[in-house]
Amino acid sequence: MDTIFTRGPSLNNRLTLALVLSVILIFVDHKLDGFKSTRVYLNSLMSPLQYLANLPGLMLNESAQRFTSQEQLLAENQKLNNQLLLMSEKLQQFDVIAKENAQLRELLQAPIRVSSRKMVAELMAVDKNPYSQQVVINKGAIDGVYLSQPVIDDKGIVGQVMEVGSTNSRVLLIADVTHAIPVRSLRNDIRFIATGSGALNELYLEHVPHSVDIQEGDTLISSGLGKVFPEGYPVARVSQVVRDESRPFARVIVTPLANLDRLRHLLLLWHTPESENESDANSTDDTDKPAVNEEESSDA
Repeated sequence: MDTIFTRGPSLNNRLTLALVLSVILIFVDHKLDGFKSTRVYLNSLMSPLQYLANLPGLMLNESAQRFTSQEQLLAENQKLNNQLLLMSEKLQQFDVIAKENAQLRELLQAPIRVSSRKMVAELMAVDKNPYSQQVVINKGAIDGVYLSQPVIDDKGIVGQVMEVGSTNSRVLLIADVTHAIPVRSLRNDIRFIATGSGALNELYLEHVPHSVDIQEGDTLISSGLGKVFPEGYPVARVSQVVRDESRPFARVIVTPLANLDRLRHLLLLWHTPESENESDANSTDDTDKPAVNEEESSDA
């Protein structure tokens, strides 16, 4: 029985023909650049398929880069916040140092302040009791935190540590009704006692006579008395002075300089033995000098 289609060339002839055509096409494409437009069309046709094939890898790479960039940004942001807090702690004492330099310009043997240890802490929780102004921070006994340790932010004194746990601590804010801090006026060095009112934006000065030179806008800084808060840190600014002669004392309301309602990063301060010894020596020297003057005046 005869087949409808006759048998074509053999496989060897087909292979030879394909090789010859391939060589001719390569020569024409390489030397004469005859398939340039065809290649462009083919590339345009295949590019969507290539994009779809590479899409999973691109998405994974982009996600990894974004995750890495976000981690780097968070780390840099945390580092900058810590640096800002440390720099703010140093800037808080510039006005005090300038005033002391003006008063002690001729005293060449004035004691030098020793820089204390510091540690950045973060706010963990806020006490929900409306009659208590307390917060919890993420540093505890394993970090060296101790009772009555002073705590500040980038504006001024925040409070002191009242409870110490292994990994966290509770801080009593200066606005709490049970808290009191000795302060002095930056303008004239008059000393006061600032007590909390229970409100975050208000403190009171206790037992202020009507004749005391205190004005609205005066800045109050820590006096260093009591050996809890170091000397020279901003505490509050006088916002209202009411002198009612029917009352035994003037009513003085001050506003805390620290952002007690927007706390996030805090700074823990450590006392140094050198600074304590120097303050003790200064206090003894100051107490001795008036006694000598009184003896000289009595002898005279």
